[in-house]
Amino acid sequence: MSALAVIGLTTGMLAPTNATLAGDQLTVTGGGGSFQKALRKVIFDPFSKASGINITDTEYDYGLAKIRAMVETKTVSWDVVYASERGTRELCTEGIIEAIDWKRLGLDRDKYEGANYTDCGVPAGDAATVVIYDRDKLPNGPKTIDDFFDLKKFPGKRGLYKVNPPLEWALIADGVPVKDVYKVLRTPDGVDRAFKKLDTIKKDTIWWTTGAQPPQLLADGQVVMTDAWTTRVYDANKNSGKHFGIMWDAAVLSGNAWVIPKGTPRLEEAYKFITFAASPQEQAGMANATGTGVGNKDAIALIDPAMLPDIPNAPEHMGNVVRSDSTFWSEKGDEMRQRFTVWLAK
Repeated sequence: MSALAVIGLTTGMLAPTNATLAGDQLTVTGGGGSFQKALRKVIFDPFSKASGINITDTEYDYGLAKIRAMVETKTVSWDVVYASERGTRELCTEGIIEAIDWKRLGLDRDKYEGANYTDCGVPAGDAATVVIYDRDKLPNGPKTIDDFFDLKKFPGKRGLYKVNPPLEWALIADGVPVKDVYKVLRTPDGVDRAFKKLDTIKKDTIWWTTGAQPPQLLADGQVVMTDAWTTRVYDANKNSGKHFGIMWDAAVLSGNAWVIPKGTPRLEEAYKFITFAASPQEQAGMANATGTGVGNKDAIALIDPAMLPDIPNAPEHMGNVVRSDSTFWSEKGDEMRQRFTVWLAK
């Protein structure tokens, strides 16, 4: 059964009208790379074919400044954005993105994982930051986050994302239970403790800033293990013939959402697009194409069983996962990143 049939879209809702045939279009912005290519194939092109609304897709680095500037200057040219959970929460609080009318979407909010963290986004899927290693070079790879910090057991350089400090992992490796990580991080002593643990691997760390870098660092032998986004790992293994292993212990799971910048002149078309993109069929299609997690609970049953080992929020990976606390990062993120910048410069 098609996605359109299951989500109950009427013929009139998506059928091309004279206006759409005359050149209606929608600009949808995502994070680029192989994931964006999959969005084009799995969601953008099928939506255009079904609706007659042409999609122009643009890319960004998940930064929020441009979205804010567009809305504040009333020059909105991005109609729908694929945003991080953290970004969605911040922009919603600031009034930069539309509050979602779920009745207008025709979707059941209760079917969406984590939909209650914001009123301004429709969960598009879960992403995970994990530790990866090259199985060809390290057949007996790391098993726990402690191993990432153990330079004696696993000598060699580490890769870490420079934009957000891995404070959660540092505390877990220092003995804090996963369930208590953010409770501890909310205390000055907890933050000190995290940075003290990071001190133990600082001189052996290569810092990266774009998603394509960690697989390349690993392939080039510059690091023995690195943090990375699961979709990039899946792409490297499937399309570049790599044999990268994923260490799922303490994977940091965070959501992504479809959001609508406030002031778009194409609000109706944006709603039609999100209704289509958020269906279980389309989300399962993205999972099968990229290894991304899904936001719609009904999508899990539609994923190819052979893909489940690569899906971040598949049941088998949920035992010791760190669910990123977007409230903490919204409230404390600037403070933590400033501390991190000072720490890096020492």
